[in-house]
Amino acid sequence: MQGIIVFLGPSLDLAAAETILAADFRPPAKRGDLLRAAEEGAAIIGLIDGVFHQESAVAHREILAAVKKGVRVVGSSSMGALRAAEMDTLGMVGIGEIYRMYKRGDLISDDEVALVFDPVSGMSLSEPLINIRFTLIHAQEEGILDAAEHEALLAAARAIFYPQRTYRSIVTRAGDSVSGGTGERFLTWVETHAVDQKRRDAVAALEYIRGITGAEEAP
Repeated sequence: MQGIIVFLGPSLDLAAAETILAADFRPPAKRGDLLRAAEEGAAIIGLIDGVFHQESAVAHREILAAVKKGVRVVGSSSMGALRAAEMDTLGMVGIGEIYRMYKRGDLISDDEVALVFDPVSGMSLSEPLINIRFTLIHAQEEGILDAAEHEALLAAARAIFYPQRTYRSIVTRAGDSVSGGTGERFLTWVETHAVDQKRRDAVAALEYIRGITGAEEAP
Protein backbone atom coordinates (compact mmCIF):
# COMPACT_ATOMS: atom_id res chain seq x y z
CA MET A 1 0.00 0.00 0.00
CA GLN A 2 1.31 3.44 -0.91
CA GLY A 3 2.40 5.57 1.99
CA ILE A 4 3.54 2.72 4.27
CA ILE A 5 7.27 2.39 4.85
CA VAL A 6 8.53 -0.31 7.21
CA PHE A 7 12.12 -0.70 8.43
CA LEU A 8 12.66 -4.42 8.85
CA GLY A 9 15.59 -6.77 9.27
CA PRO A 10 16.32 -9.89 11.30
CA SER A 11 13.18 -9.70 13.45
CA LEU A 12 11.06 -11.06 10.60
CA ASP A 13 11.99 -12.37 7.17
CA LEU A 14 10.81 -10.30 4.24
CA ALA A 15 8.85 -13.13 2.61
CA ALA A 16 6.74 -13.56 5.74
CA ALA A 17 6.29 -9.80 6.14
CA GLU A 18 5.02 -9.45 2.60
CA THR A 19 2.27 -12.00 3.25
CA ILE A 20 0.96 -9.80 6.07
CA LEU A 21 1.21 -6.28 4.70
CA ALA A 22 1.77 -4.60 1.35
CA ALA A 23 4.38 -1.95 2.14
CA ASP A 24 7.70 -0.47 1.12
CA PHE A 25 10.01 -2.64 3.21
CA ARG A 26 13.45 -1.18 3.83
CA PRO A 27 16.55 -2.41 5.69
CA PRO A 28 17.08 -1.67 9.40
CA ALA A 29 16.87 2.06 10.01
CA LYS A 30 19.87 4.23 10.75
CA ARG A 31 19.94 7.88 11.72
CA GLY A 32 18.12 10.05 9.21
CA ASP A 33 16.13 7.25 7.57
CA LEU A 34 12.84 8.05 9.31
CA LEU A 35 13.15 11.73 8.50
CA ARG A 36 13.75 10.90 4.84
CA ALA A 37 10.76 8.55 4.84
CA ALA A 38 8.57 11.33 6.22
CA GLU A 39 9.88 13.77 3.63
CA GLU A 40 9.12 11.22 0.90
CA GLY A 41 5.46 11.38 1.91
CA ALA A 42 5.02 8.31 4.10
CA ALA A 43 1.68 8.30 5.91
CA ILE A 44 2.74 5.44 8.20
CA ILE A 45 6.24 4.44 9.24
CA GLY A 46 6.82 1.08 10.89
CA LEU A 47 10.05 0.98 12.87
CA ILE A 48 10.88 -2.61 13.73
CA ASP A 49 14.61 -3.05 13.20
CA GLY A 50 17.34 -0.44 13.37
CA VAL A 51 21.09 -0.31 13.73
CA PHE A 52 22.56 -0.06 17.22
CA HIS A 53 26.33 0.03 17.26
CA GLN A 54 27.35 -0.33 13.62
CA GLU A 55 26.16 3.19 12.71
CA SER A 56 24.31 6.04 14.38
CA ALA A 57 20.92 4.88 15.64
CA VAL A 58 17.56 6.46 14.85
CA ALA A 59 17.34 9.77 16.70
CA HIS A 60 14.44 10.76 18.92
CA ARG A 61 14.18 14.13 17.20
CA GLU A 62 13.57 12.60 13.77
CA ILE A 63 10.74 10.49 15.14
CA LEU A 64 9.27 13.61 16.73
CA ALA A 65 9.67 15.51 13.45
CA ALA A 66 7.82 12.75 11.59
CA VAL A 67 5.00 12.75 14.14
CA LYS A 68 4.70 16.54 13.87
CA LYS A 69 4.32 16.15 10.10
CA GLY A 70 1.29 13.96 10.74
CA VAL A 71 3.01 10.63 10.11
CA ARG A 72 1.89 7.67 12.21
CA VAL A 73 5.04 6.09 13.58
CA VAL A 74 4.62 2.55 14.90
CA GLY A 75 7.39 0.83 16.83
CA SER A 76 7.81 -2.79 17.83
CA SER A 77 10.10 -5.74 18.42
CA SER A 78 13.60 -4.26 18.45
CA MET A 79 14.76 -0.66 17.99
CA GLY A 80 11.11 0.16 17.38
CA ALA A 81 10.08 -1.16 20.79
CA LEU A 82 12.87 0.72 22.52
CA ARG A 83 12.05 4.05 20.85
CA ALA A 84 8.28 3.61 21.30
CA ALA A 85 8.68 3.11 25.05
CA GLU A 86 10.60 6.39 25.16
CA MET A 87 8.30 8.35 22.87
CA ASP A 88 4.77 7.01 23.15
CA THR A 89 3.74 10.06 25.18
CA LEU A 90 4.81 12.20 22.21
CA GLY A 91 2.74 10.39 19.62
CA MET A 92 4.64 7.24 18.67
CA VAL A 93 2.65 4.00 18.92
CA GLY A 94 4.18 0.95 20.60
CA ILE A 95 3.07 -2.60 19.81
CA GLY A 96 4.00 -5.93 21.39
CA GLU A 97 5.24 -7.46 24.60
CA ILE A 98 8.83 -6.21 24.25
CA TYR A 99 7.56 -2.63 23.96
CA ARG A 100 5.41 -3.16 27.06
CA MET A 101 8.36 -4.58 29.00
CA TYR A 102 10.48 -1.54 28.17
CA LYS A 103 7.57 0.72 29.10
CA ARG A 104 7.13 -0.97 32.49
CA GLY A 105 10.85 -0.83 33.17
CA ASP A 106 11.25 -4.62 33.11
CA LEU A 107 13.83 -4.02 30.38
CA ILE A 108 16.24 -1.08 30.37
CA SER A 109 19.20 -1.70 28.10
CA ASP A 110 19.23 -1.89 24.31
CA ASP A 111 21.43 -4.95 24.89
CA GLU A 112 18.18 -6.91 25.37
CA VAL A 113 17.27 -6.69 21.68
CA ALA A 114 20.69 -6.22 20.08
CA LEU A 115 22.16 -8.89 17.83
CA VAL A 116 24.44 -9.23 14.83
CA PHE A 117 23.11 -10.26 11.45
CA ASP A 118 24.30 -10.96 7.92
CA PRO A 119 23.82 -7.67 6.03
CA VAL A 120 23.10 -9.54 2.79
CA SER A 121 20.66 -12.24 3.90
CA GLY A 122 19.41 -10.50 7.04
CA MET A 123 19.89 -13.76 8.94
CA SER A 124 20.58 -13.46 12.67
CA LEU A 125 24.08 -14.56 13.68
CA SER A 126 23.54 -14.22 17.42
CA GLU A 127 20.58 -14.62 19.75
CA PRO A 128 18.99 -11.53 21.34
CA LEU A 129 18.75 -11.66 25.11
CA ILE A 130 15.01 -11.00 25.11
CA ASN A 131 14.39 -14.16 23.06
CA ILE A 132 16.63 -16.09 25.42
CA ARG A 133 14.57 -14.87 28.40
CA PHE A 134 11.33 -16.10 26.87
CA THR A 135 12.90 -19.38 25.77
CA LEU A 136 14.24 -20.11 29.26
CA ILE A 137 10.81 -19.44 30.78
CA HIS A 138 9.25 -21.84 28.27
CA ALA A 139 11.94 -24.45 28.95
CA GLN A 140 11.22 -24.34 32.68
CA GLU A 141 7.47 -24.59 32.03
CA GLU A 142 8.12 -27.67 29.89
CA GLY A 143 10.29 -29.30 32.56
CA ILE A 144 13.49 -29.07 30.52
CA LEU A 145 15.09 -26.87 33.19
CA ASP A 146 14.48 -26.33 36.87
CA ALA A 147 14.44 -22.87 38.45
CA ALA A 148 18.12 -22.93 39.39
CA GLU A 149 19.21 -24.02 35.92
CA HIS A 150 17.00 -21.34 34.39
CA GLU A 151 18.70 -18.67 36.49
CA ALA A 152 22.18 -20.04 35.79
CA LEU A 153 21.64 -19.96 32.04
CA LEU A 154 20.13 -16.47 32.17
CA ALA A 155 23.10 -15.21 34.19
CA ALA A 156 25.45 -16.79 31.65
CA ALA A 157 23.58 -15.16 28.77
CA ARG A 158 23.74 -11.73 30.40
CA ALA A 159 27.49 -12.13 30.94
CA ILE A 160 28.21 -12.76 27.24
CA PHE A 161 28.75 -9.80 24.90
CA TYR A 162 25.74 -9.69 22.58
CA PRO A 163 27.51 -10.62 19.28
CA GLN A 164 28.66 -13.90 20.85
CA ARG A 165 25.32 -14.95 22.35
CA THR A 166 24.19 -18.33 21.07
CA TYR A 167 22.48 -21.08 23.01
CA ARG A 168 25.60 -23.23 22.90
CA SER A 169 27.83 -20.39 24.14
CA ILE A 170 25.37 -19.84 27.00
CA VAL A 171 25.44 -23.49 28.06
CA THR A 172 29.24 -23.49 27.85
CA ARG A 173 29.45 -20.30 29.93
CA ALA A 174 27.12 -21.73 32.59
CA GLY A 175 29.59 -24.58 33.12
CA ASP A 176 28.96 -26.81 36.11
CA SER A 177 25.88 -24.80 37.09
CA VAL A 178 24.04 -26.95 34.54
CA SER A 179 24.83 -30.65 34.23
CA GLY A 180 26.12 -31.89 30.91
CA GLY A 181 23.03 -33.97 30.34
CA THR A 182 20.69 -31.08 31.03
CA GLY A 183 22.72 -28.74 28.85
CA GLU A 184 22.64 -31.06 25.86
CA ARG A 185 18.96 -31.81 26.37
CA PHE A 186 18.25 -28.08 26.43
CA LEU A 187 20.28 -27.49 23.24
CA THR A 188 18.35 -30.23 21.45
CA TRP A 189 15.04 -28.82 22.70
CA VAL A 190 15.73 -25.24 21.54
CA GLU A 191 16.25 -26.41 17.97
CA THR A 192 12.48 -26.73 17.64
CA HIS A 193 11.08 -24.94 20.70
CA ALA A 194 13.02 -21.67 21.04
CA VAL A 195 10.74 -18.66 21.51
CA ASP A 196 11.22 -15.82 19.03
CA GLN A 197 9.43 -12.95 20.78
CA LYS A 198 10.93 -10.38 18.44
CA ARG A 199 9.30 -12.14 15.50
CA ARG A 200 5.96 -12.36 17.30
CA ASP A 201 6.01 -8.64 18.02
CA ALA A 202 7.05 -7.77 14.46
CA VAL A 203 4.09 -9.74 13.13
CA ALA A 204 1.79 -7.96 15.60
CA ALA A 205 3.03 -4.57 14.40
CA LEU A 206 2.40 -5.38 10.74
CA GLU A 207 -1.05 -6.68 11.57
CA TYR A 208 -1.75 -3.50 13.53
CA ILE A 209 -0.70 -1.32 10.59
CA ARG A 210 -2.86 -3.39 8.25
CA GLY A 211 -5.76 -2.93 10.63
CA ILE A 212 -5.53 0.85 10.97
CA THR A 213 -5.21 1.33 7.21
CA GLY A 214 -8.02 -1.05 6.30
CA ALA A 215 -5.62 -2.72 3.92
CA GLU A 216 -6.34 -6.25 2.83
CA GLU A 217 -3.92 -9.01 3.65
CA ALA A 218 -1.09 -9.02 1.14
CA PRO A 219 -1.34 -11.77 -1.50
